[in-house]
Amino acid sequence: MATFSQKPAEVEKKWVLIDAEGLVVGRLASIIAMRLRGKHKATFTPHVDDGDNVIVINADKVVFTGKKYEDKVYYWHTGYAGGIKERTARQIIEGRFPERVVEKAVERMVPRGPLGRRQMKNLRVYAGSNHPHEAQQPVVLDVAKLNKKNVRSA
Repeated sequence: MATFSQKPAEVEKKWVLIDAEGLVVGRLASIIAMRLRGKHKATFTPHVDDGDNVIVINADKVVFTGKKYEDKVYYWHTGYAGGIKERTARQIIEGRFPERVVEKAVERMVPRGPLGRRQMKNLRVYAGSNHPHEAQQPVVLDVAKLNKKNVRSA
């Protein structure tokens, strides 16, 4: 029995649409990261970008569990001395680019390096319900039905 290794020319990518309204950020991000990497396929090969193209809509309506909405802090550094900056999840979601919460969560679950950067280019996140990818005929993936914990209850 020989080990199967997929060639980049043999990769068959699909388009997947996920509605993030009411979904828990971490659980959503892990499902998206798995789809981007291609780990849901039987033909998964670690060194080949064989994941799907993922479209996420309503990213501004994601939810956090516990007190993360108020307490979770995102840090970054400007590059200057003493240039550490921070923002809470609430500030980002209520701010100008609420889709960055989902993007950062997925980015931190995808491997760092050239392959991970290429896989992240297959992710498109939109704050509202409109997206310009109707021509690709994306298949809707209902993440809420996969597990009852994927949706925040009360």
